[in-house]
Amino acid sequence: DHVQAMQERKALHTLLAKQQEDLPPRRMKDSYLEVILPLGSQPEIREKYLNVHNSVRFGRILEDLDSLGVLICYTHTKQEMQPKSPLSIVTALVDRINLCKKIIYPDCDIKFTGNVSWVGKTSMEVTMHMLQLHDGDYSPVLDATFVMVARDPENKRPAFVNPLIPEGPEEEEIFKQGELNKVRRIEFSTASLLKMAPTAEERNIVHDIFLNTLDTRQEGEGTVSFRSRKLPPNSVWMEDTALKGLQICHPQERNIFNRIFGGFLMRKAFELGWATACSYGGSRPFIVSVDDIMFQKPVEIGSLLLLSAKVCYTEKNYIQVRVHSEVYDANTRGHHTTNIFHFTFISENEVPRVVPNTYGGKYPKSMLYLDGKRHFSAVMREV
Repeated sequence: DHVQAMQERKALHTLLAKQQEDLPPRRMKDSYLEVILPLGSQPEIREKYLNVHNSVRFGRILEDLDSLGVLICYTHTKQEMQPKSPLSIVTALVDRINLCKKIIYPDCDIKFTGNVSWVGKTSMEVTMHMLQLHDGDYSPVLDATFVMVARDPENKRPAFVNPLIPEGPEEEEIFKQGELNKVRRIEFSTASLLKMAPTAEERNIVHDIFLNTLDTRQEGEGTVSFRSRKLPPNSVWMEDTALKGLQICHPQERNIFNRIFGGFLMRKAFELGWATACSYGGSRPFIVSVDDIMFQKPVEIGSLLLLSAKVCYTEKNYIQVRVHSEVYDANTRGHHTTNIFHFTFISENEVPRVVPNTYGGKYPKSMLYLDGKRHFSAVMREV
């Protein structure tokens, strides 16, 4: 009974630390976990993970990574004398998931490993790795970095977490990278197109695209109309790439706080993003990277979840897809953004160029194009 469970959690408030210094420091190895997904040795669980191409559904992997990230954080913050944790640990953002394998096989065991790699006052960075068994050895498949936040028992206010003490030069370097990741995220957010104008180079890119789409056929006395646009060869208007989805948020998908499980949201967004890349490229796309997924608002049970996907940027075989997630409250008739997802796919063939069809106005596709280009460039630097 989730209602009763939430009532019982209120009593855990007394177990919260008043300041971080009251909590015992932890080492990276204290939170280290290894989990085996026995796809090879237990065939009965394969069906849940199988896709139509006879490989593993990446959306299911996203769910598992989200669950593992939370479990690692609970391991980091576990107090020996407390049977129940007073902390509500939730996913704040997916910083980056980079893949080094195109295909995840459905008949070979998978190993997940991970630990807390950086800690702030109330937040924790979790680094996870996924490997798959081949010929007796586990080979790398992906690396993931999530940021989790600790809240009070009712998930209303921030709560302090145990500090992290790195041991040795290698761990100090990992911890330092966590600090750098935080700085990079702040810089990326500060330079957001919602806050700052595009750079001079970006303005030139958008203007060149705009000029290339003007219909130069003479109108009247040698004038060219701003409204008369034509699509360049081997191109697709951005608005023609859109796919939408609707999900009713049933209790089956809830977490222990009676909200919709973040991994479920990621799986649904990924599957719509994959379908968008598939229909755009005309062949099977493979996920290369997931980045910058910010969980802005929790999704309540009973909400209508509206997902909207677009191809925002393309380059050679690469397709950058943006999925916007919002909830519709039937009582207030209000729409609220909950997440924006960024997926980078690679197609088997070179794909057409996507072209923003609005230069300004209420929904300027040119800004989505530049945002997609920024995310793609950031992914390429890492990959």
